[in-house]
Amino acid sequence: MNIADKRIDGGKAFDWGKVSSDYARFRDIYPQEFYDKIVDRKLCISGQNILDIGTGTGVLPRNMYRYGAKWIGTDVSKNQIEQAKILSKGMDIDYYALSAENIDFPNGSFDVITACQCFWYFHHEQVMPILFNMLKPEGRILILYMAWLPFEDKIAKASEELVLKYNPAWSGAGETLRPIMIPDCYLEKFELVYHEEYPLHVGFTRESWNGRMKACRGIGASLTEKEVEAWEQEHRKMLAETAPAEFDVLHYGAIAELKKK
Repeated sequence: MNIADKRIDGGKAFDWGKVSSDYARFRDIYPQEFYDKIVDRKLCISGQNILDIGTGTGVLPRNMYRYGAKWIGTDVSKNQIEQAKILSKGMDIDYYALSAENIDFPNGSFDVITACQCFWYFHHEQVMPILFNMLKPEGRILILYMAWLPFEDKIAKASEELVLKYNPAWSGAGETLRPIMIPDCYLEKFELVYHEEYPLHVGFTRESWNGRMKACRGIGASLTEKEVEAWEQEHRKMLAETAPAEFDVLHYGAIAELKKK
């Protein structure tokens, strides 16, 4: 499903379904500390019903399944949902191909609604009341994010510059450690009760970093097959010349917890 939004990549269309197989292989990369931050907030644990919107290949539900919560995952891409179902075999997780704007579970269904790596894609004025209604009293929205830091990490910087060479409109470049921005409309119905931003060292091989970069919106989800092939050839060459066989890439993690008023 092609998505075009003038707020993102200058309106250049992208389709996560094009990159679902690489997403499944290379984007399950959050370190344990990322999940510990959630559990430390006593969220997404046993006795709670969780809705993960923009679930992608189900990375969050699959990795947090062991903590005992009951998960439902939704995503706009049918291909992403298909991969999520395959990777969640043996787990009691329900998945649905739905955009955030079209989710329609009964009022008061969930203790927590999570949005990991996807919050900025939503049309917030439309989505916020839907999330409010689906949450139980004092329910939480948990917004999660992780990104590499190109100004502090040489491999991240060189890789990001190569993405921009092939896709100059890509707006995912230039991340710095910062709080997650919460649109004003949420503050009408929710209270920001916690946020944290923290550095993370994420381990890669040349193969896995190449795959992770290819599975980003600016490459695999946006470019033609010929463009992706050319980018990948150049990226692999760059890594062979500048990166060791195994290395860490400096990222940051961010969490924002909103409580229903």
